[in-house]
Amino acid sequence: MIKKVLIVSAITIVIFLLFSYFNSKIEEYHKESALKRIHLWDFRSVDTVKYSRDLAREMMEDQEFDTIISKQVSDIALLGASHIAISTPYDAEFLPFLKRWVTVAREKNLKVWFRGNFSGWENWFGYERMTREEHKILLKEFIENNPGLLEDGDIFTSCPECENGGPGDPRHNGDVIGHRKFLIDEYNISEESFANIDKQVQPGFYSMNYDVATLVMDEDTTNKLGNLVVIDHYIKDPEKLAKDARKIAEKSKGEVVLGEFGAPIPDIHGAMTDKAQADWINQALQEVSLVEEVTGVNYWTNVGGSTELWNSGGTPKAAVDMIREYYKKTKLISPR
Repeated sequence: MIKKVLIVSAITIVIFLLFSYFNSKIEEYHKESALKRIHLWDFRSVDTVKYSRDLAREMMEDQEFDTIISKQVSDIALLGASHIAISTPYDAEFLPFLKRWVTVAREKNLKVWFRGNFSGWENWFGYERMTREEHKILLKEFIENNPGLLEDGDIFTSCPECENGGPGDPRHNGDVIGHRKFLIDEYNISEESFANIDKQVQPGFYSMNYDVATLVMDEDTTNKLGNLVVIDHYIKDPEKLAKDARKIAEKSKGEVVLGEFGAPIPDIHGAMTDKAQADWINQALQEVSLVEEVTGVNYWTNVGGSTELWNSGGTPKAAVDMIREYYKKTKLISPR
């Protein structure tokens, strides 16, 4: 009799434990169902400047270059990128080349971060230096004359690293107020022009050197530029990359995008093996992912230069897997 009572008690305990276990799992399921799964960053991009800008004139008439464009865009899409940064100049001469890149990006379901400029701003390709007023006139014309080039969800920067051209760097020419006004004018012109062609394209994303951003991007300017600061920041210590992003967010009261980051830059990082490059990127993205104000990253660059992810033959380096891991990674948040 006692034996039967013990067996019944044991069975009862097991049933109770199983019930509790499954009940807790159901509660966990319902809690997770109430959450929303999102990517670590809204904006995840890779830059193609070495091929989409630097070779624009050289490869303009070479139709076989489309094979290279297709390969590079496909590789970036497979990383889990939301955008591809295309830096082809906006001058009429280069428009056919820009369209070739954009066409392939659409085929691969990528949005475009237009990260070019008018060649005269920095004397690209021998173009004569232009003024701020000339730049603003060309900007309006470019957007409103090319509605088919743009798509909802794209990002358009009219003057990346603007301090490198035009009247010069506000750290050296003393014209901080004029620099701020020019960026705000360009933002407003872009926004108005996109409305005129009925396109939901994000203007701004004015990437700049970190020290320039520290000088220029006060709270008022940041607010007028979409509440966003975009920094091109190459630094030896990956932990400091995240600290600097947090610091500029606190100063500007805005969100932050890493407009350019990557390794190795020989003068900064020295030589790196493929594994060391991947390890640096892993640590950098891990640290940056903890900075809530960082909403996007653009790796510089895909092919060409010391920071490349693929060699010129298209062979991936170890860093490719690391970028893919973070670009595809998601997190759970409570819906707003």
